[in-house]
Amino acid sequence: MNDIPSPRPGAVAAVVLAVGALTAVSVWGQGDGSLLWLDLAVAAVSLVAAPAQLWWPVPGAIAATLLAAISPAATPAATMGALQVAQRRRFPVAAAVAVAGVAVHLVRALWRPSSGISLAWWSLLVAAAYGALLGWGALARSRRALLIALRERALRAEAEQGRRVAEARMAERRTLAWEMHDVLAHRLSLVATHAGALEYRPDSSPEQLARAAGVVRGGVHQALEELRQVIGLLREDDERHDERQPQPTLADLPRLFAEARQAGQHVRPRDEVTDVEALPSTVTRAAFRVVQEGLTNARKHAPGETVEVHLRGGPGARLLVDVSNPLPATDSAPLVPGSGVGLVGLTERVRLAGGQLDHQRTKGEFRLWAWLPWPA
Repeated sequence: MNDIPSPRPGAVAAVVLAVGALTAVSVWGQGDGSLLWLDLAVAAVSLVAAPAQLWWPVPGAIAATLLAAISPAATPAATMGALQVAQRRRFPVAAAVAVAGVAVHLVRALWRPSSGISLAWWSLLVAAAYGALLGWGALARSRRALLIALRERALRAEAEQGRRVAEARMAERRTLAWEMHDVLAHRLSLVATHAGALEYRPDSSPEQLARAAGVVRGGVHQALEELRQVIGLLREDDERHDERQPQPTLADLPRLFAEARQAGQHVRPRDEVTDVEALPSTVTRAAFRVVQEGLTNARKHAPGETVEVHLRGGPGARLLVDVSNPLPATDSAPLVPGSGVGLVGLTERVRLAGGQLDHQRTKGEFRLWAWLPWPA
């Protein structure tokens, strides 16, 4: 609060003109011509002290106040100094300067009394004037402090808004990255399965080979198209994020199972969910991704094994998504190398939906299951 900007030239000129005019009136109004030389000298010094108060309020006000003890020519500079201190320093300092000003003017009134007013009325007038200057300066100081606080609050709010926007963008990009991993991992695992059939079953009929090659070609084309869409979304601004493709839900599970069976995967679903439309969108999308991740992992690590998919739950309870498959008989390398982050991203996706994801190897099978909330 004590640090103030450098005064502008216009403010300095205004102070000099105002104090100079009032000082000239004070000197002109003195009837005692024998002390004219003293009043002129004090007037000259006070004109220097007045603009100095803009840089050094307290020293400038004290200097003008001391000069006011010997000549009324310094009264304008002294009162201006009291106002400057009240506006730019704490109240105790401003009150001390004001009290000093009242005392100095009373001392001067004792040896240079005014012929037009009594000492009592003079004392009351001086005290009222300095009290008004003190209140005016304190009010201006409080207003300036309020404006500074409001400006700082606005800057903080703007910075906070910028941080929230940045966090929202980062969260959106993480979501798109998860989408890219889930979709491409599923699609490429299908391509790898059909490519493996072409490699290890060269004795297949031409129709089977052509159908498998068509699936490989179509899967690669779809994977490239989906990759292009996701990368395009990552490059877009926030205002265009609403143009994203609709995300798959549990209603798309039949299509997912058909693709898996077409790739030669054995899927045995058991759906005990009767009111899929009542599920929140975040829950149904997360549940779809859990099933998709389970099928993808089974194709990569346990090809040829039957995958069981079990869904149950209802409004007011939790939705259970359980995907399990037998472990392969031997420790063989996965058909498609994994990145190791699929389950990590899926765990975060389920957690953000308000659920919990877990997986384990037990009794010769791999099991992936998730609990998701289903409000009543």
